[in-house]
Amino acid sequence: MMNNIYKKLETASLALMAYGATAAWAVNDLPGGPAVNQLNLHPPVTKIAEQQVWLHWFMLIICTVIFVAVFGVMFYSIWKHRKSLGHKPATFHESVKVEIAWTIVPFIIVILMALPATKAVVASKDTSNAELTIKATGYQWKWGYDYIKGEGEGIGFISSLDEKQRAMSDSGKPEPTDDYLLKVDNPLVVPVGKKIRIITTSNDVIHSFAVNSFGIKQDAIPGFVRDTWFRAEKTGDFHGQCQELCGKEHAYMPIHVKVVSAEDYTAWVAEQNKKLAAKQDDPSKVWTLAELTQKGEKVYTANCQACHQPTGKGMGPIKPLDGAAVVLDADKSKQIKVLLNGQNNLAMPSWKQLSDTEIAAVISFTKNNWSNKTGQLVQPADVRAARQ
Repeated sequence: MMNNIYKKLETASLALMAYGATAAWAVNDLPGGPAVNQLNLHPPVTKIAEQQVWLHWFMLIICTVIFVAVFGVMFYSIWKHRKSLGHKPATFHESVKVEIAWTIVPFIIVILMALPATKAVVASKDTSNAELTIKATGYQWKWGYDYIKGEGEGIGFISSLDEKQRAMSDSGKPEPTDDYLLKVDNPLVVPVGKKIRIITTSNDVIHSFAVNSFGIKQDAIPGFVRDTWFRAEKTGDFHGQCQELCGKEHAYMPIHVKVVSAEDYTAWVAEQNKKLAAKQDDPSKVWTLAELTQKGEKVYTANCQACHQPTGKGMGPIKPLDGAAVVLDADKSKQIKVLLNGQNNLAMPSWKQLSDTEIAAVISFTKNNWSNKTGQLVQPADVRAARQ
C-alpha cells in the first residue's frame, strides 16, 4: 500500500518537474524587459541607469568588504581566544583611540558612498531643457499619454494591456509567452537620443510610472504632478509596470516604451496626426444606432470591461451596467455627465479624454446591450454640448 503511494508521489513529482522544465525552456529573455532567472538589474540604456548599476555594485562591494572584515575579525577572535584554550576575558575601560577610530572610519565610508549617490540623484531630478514633454496619467488600470511639448504636440492616446494577453490570464492556463502581461495595444513612442521629460499624475489612486532599463520610477498622485526624465541611447522596445499597489488590476498595468530613430519618430507623428484627424468626426453628423453600438462595443472592450466585465455585471464594489438605473434612464444627460466627470470620488473615473463620438458610442452600446434594450442612442453633438 505504502509502496504504491510512494510510486504515485514519485510519478507526480517527476511530472511536475518535467512541466516546470518545459515551461522554463519555453520562455526566453525579453529584450528591454525581464530575463529568465534574472538576478541582476536590467541592462541600462540611459546614463542615469548606468550610474545606478555602477552604484549598485559599488555599494555591494563596500558592504561585502565591511561584512567580511567585521565578522572575520569577530569570528577569528572568538576562535583564537576561546575558553577551552585557557584564555580569560580581559577587563578594560573605554579607549579614546578606538572611539575616535570607529567614529571617523564609518563617517569616511558614508561620505564615499554618499558623494556618487547624491550626484546620481541630483542628475535624475534635472528635467530642464527637455526636447519632448509627455504627460503620463495613471488610470485603473491603464496609462494615458499626452504629448504636450515638442515634436508630436497634441497627440494623445490610452495604452492598455493587450486583449489577447488578458484573455490568456483569464483562462488560467496562459501559453508560455516572452512578453506575458507586458504587451500593450498602444506603446509610448519616443525618439532615440532626445531628452524626454515625463510628467506624472493620476486620475484615481496612486500609481507609479517605472521603466527599469531607463532607471526611472516616479509616483503618479491624484491632484499632483511629478516629473522625471530619460534619454535612451539605443532603439528598441523597453518594458516596465506600475510599481504602486493600485487595486485588483495592478498586475495588468504594463508600460511599453518604443524607442525609434528620429526619422521613424517623425513618420510616426505624421501617422498619428492622420489618425487624430480621422477621429475628429463632425459633431453634427447623425449616426445610426447600429453604427454607434458597433463602434461602442470596441470602446467598451478597450476601456470599460476590465471593471464592468464583458457581461456588464460589475464586480465587487463596481456597480453593474446591465439593468443600471442611470443607463436605463431616458434622460441621457445623466450618463453623459458620469463619463465626463466620473462619480463616487472617482471610483468611476472621468473619461473626458475620449472623443465625443467614442463617448456617444459607448453610452449607446450600454443602453442597448445585455438586457438593456432601451432603443435610446446618444449622438456626438449631445456629448459636445455637455462639455461646454
